[in-house]
Amino acid sequence: MITIDDLTTIRVEDPTRIGRLLAERRAPRMPTDGRLMMIACDHPARGALSAAGRPMAMADRRDLLARLVTALSRPGVDGLLGTADIIEDLLLLGALDDKFVFSSLNRGGLAGAGFEADDRMTAYDVPGTTGAGLQGAKMLLRIVLDDPATADTLQACGRAVTELNRDGRIALVEPFLARHTGGRIVNDLTPEAVITSIAIAQGLGASSAYTWLKIPVTDRMEEVAAATTLPTLLLGGDPVGNPEDTYARWESALKLPPVRGLMVGRSLLYPPDDDVAAAVDIAAGMVH
Repeated sequence: MITIDDLTTIRVEDPTRIGRLLAERRAPRMPTDGRLMMIACDHPARGALSAAGRPMAMADRRDLLARLVTALSRPGVDGLLGTADIIEDLLLLGALDDKFVFSSLNRGGLAGAGFEADDRMTAYDVPGTTGAGLQGAKMLLRIVLDDPATADTLQACGRAVTELNRDGRIALVEPFLARHTGGRIVNDLTPEAVITSIAIAQGLGASSAYTWLKIPVTDRMEEVAAATTLPTLLLGGDPVGNPEDTYARWESALKLPPVRGLMVGRSLLYPPDDDVAAAVDIAAGMVH
């Protein structure tokens, strides 16, 4: 059985194993309830390593992988969103059998960088997603109205949506209206801003047949959910406040018509009591 300590040796001595495992991986089936419980882990590739008030919480790769293996092993967990380094480590560890796997595309808008709004496709591309047999790809779309770099990000995301739809893969768009504040980009989570970002995101590309949305849980979620007919996953964000309050908001939002599940990372991987299995079980129980 391969362990986390074996990963570097495999990458040196047998890197082709990754391709062989991807070719052998069975495509998962959509759960009968049409809902997905997904674990997200693409933050590190954008230089965002903080969680639960700890600036470098996600820096230890072995600890992060151990948390991910635990989360993916829990009943009701359907899959993972990640960059190639994370996905391929978990593939080698056998943690992605029969799981939905979504690639992460644009990680070029590094956290805190002066070019953060120029969120280029520096991780997976669409051919890499389809070639690896992954079920879809996610793109972050931060719309900063006073930053010209947003135009390039919009165009890149629109092209990716078109290409994914043509290949019959899920194009998962995570939109935000955002602004520059104190040298960094801050997302506007007011209901009006979230609704506007949904309107922009769902119009991207030459088809929306396979387009899904990933949106935050905010106030007046009934109005927010009414802005789309596209299948929608809820994101978790960096855990703050009482977990019970967070769970209650998720549970309420999951009842709304377009919402089809959760795609959550840090809130479940770094819960206050560090009991990853218990936190994931609560979330999976809400989804399914």
